[in-house]
Amino acid sequence: MRYIVLLLVSVQIILSSCTQNIENTHFVTVKGDQFYLNGKPYVYAGANYWQGMHLGSEKYGNREQLKRELDQLKSYGITNLRVMAGCEADATSKFCMQPALQISPGIYDEALFEGLDFLLSEMAKRDMKAVMVLSNFWTWSGGFSQYLKWDGAGEIPYPQMDEFGWWDYGEYTKEFFNSENSLKWYNNHVDKVLGRTNTINGKSYNEDATIMAWQLANEPRGYDNEEPFQRWIKSTAAKLKFLAPNHLVSLGSEGNTPSVKEGLIAERDNAYADIDYITMHIWVQNWNWFTPGEGEDAYAKMITQFDAYWNDHVAVSAKLNKPIVLEEYGLARDEFSYDIDAPVTDRDKYYSYVFNNMVSNINKKGSIKGINFWGYSGEARPPRPGEYWNEGDAFVADPPHELQGWYGVYNTDLSTLQLIKDQMSKL
Repeated sequence: MRYIVLLLVSVQIILSSCTQNIENTHFVTVKGDQFYLNGKPYVYAGANYWQGMHLGSEKYGNREQLKRELDQLKSYGITNLRVMAGCEADATSKFCMQPALQISPGIYDEALFEGLDFLLSEMAKRDMKAVMVLSNFWTWSGGFSQYLKWDGAGEIPYPQMDEFGWWDYGEYTKEFFNSENSLKWYNNHVDKVLGRTNTINGKSYNEDATIMAWQLANEPRGYDNEEPFQRWIKSTAAKLKFLAPNHLVSLGSEGNTPSVKEGLIAERDNAYADIDYITMHIWVQNWNWFTPGEGEDAYAKMITQFDAYWNDHVAVSAKLNKPIVLEEYGLARDEFSYDIDAPVTDRDKYYSYVFNNMVSNINKKGSIKGINFWGYSGEARPPRPGEYWNEGDAFVADPPHELQGWYGVYNTDLSTLQLIKDQMSKL
C-alpha cells in the first residue's frame, strides 16, 4: 500500500508539473471560444503592422524607429501585431513591397529575414504577440499571383492598370490552388519560415512564444475552385499544427464577403479542427457602405450593415465554438482626405463604436477576443499622399497597391490611439 501511495503522489507531482509548465510557457492557447495566456483569459487590442519586417532590417529599415513605434503602441495598450512573414517579388513586379524577402523560388534576402528576427525579438521584450501571415491573395506582398507568374502563368493583370479590374485579378490568382509548382513553393516557404532560428535571440520560430498564430494567407479566396481551395486550407492548417504544435492557426479570410462569387463561406472555411479561431474583416468604405463626409444618415445606414455582418460572424463563432477576431477594419480621414493633417472625426467615431462593441461582447462572455485595426503607420509619412507607393518610399500602413495615406494611423493621431486605450481599460 505504501508503494501505491508513493506512486500516486509521484504521478500527481508529475501531472501538476506538466500543468504548471503549460500554463507558464507564455503561449496563447484556445479552449472553446476563449483564448488563454498563462492560464488566464486573453483578449487584446491590436494593429496591422505588416511592414515590421522591413522596418526591422538593419540594411533596409530603421531599427530605432521600430523600437519607438513599438513603445508607443504598447503605451496605448496595443499588444498584438499582425505582420507579414512572406513577401515574394522579382525586379519587374509592380504594386508590391520591394525589396522582397523571396526574390525567386527558394532564394531569400537574409537582410530582410534578419529584420523579421529583430521585430520578434523587440516584441518579446514588450510582451507583445505576433500573428504571422505567410502569404497573400493580393499583389501588395507578391503572394499567390507572384508564385503563378514564376510558374509561367503570364503577366499579372494588376487591377491598378486601366485594362484590368479586380475580377480579372481574381480569375488569375485563383489558379494558385491548381498550380503544382506554386503550391510546392508556398509549402517550401512555410517550412523555411517555421524552421528558422532567430539570429537575434536564438529562438526557433516554431517554438517562440512571441508568436501567437500562423496565418495561412491574407484574405485567401477560392472563387469557383471550391475543392482545391478547401483541400489547401485543410492540408496547410494540418501542416502548421505539425510544425508548430504550441502555436495557434487561423485562415486569415474576410469571412462572408458581400459577394458569394469570391467563394468564401465562413462556417465551412473555418470548421477544420486545425483552424483554432475565426477571422473577419470589415471594410465599410471598400464595400461602398460609407465614405467620410456623407453625413449622419449614411453613417447610421453603415452601422446597420456593420452590425449585421458582425452578428452573422459571431453566430458562426458560436456554432463552431471558436473565438473570433476582427483583424482588419479602417476608415479614411475626414472628407476622404489623404492629407496627413486632415482631421479624423468620422474615423474616431467609427473606431469608438467598433471597440465599444468588442468590450460589450467580452463583458458578456462573448466570443469576440481581439481587434486589429488597419493599420499603424507610426512615424512614416507618404511623400505623395493620394498616389501609389514607389520603391524607396517609406512604408506606411497603406500597402503599395493602394493610394498612400488612405487608412493609416500615424503616431500623431493621438485621439485615435487614446480612444483605444480608454475602451480597453473598461475590460
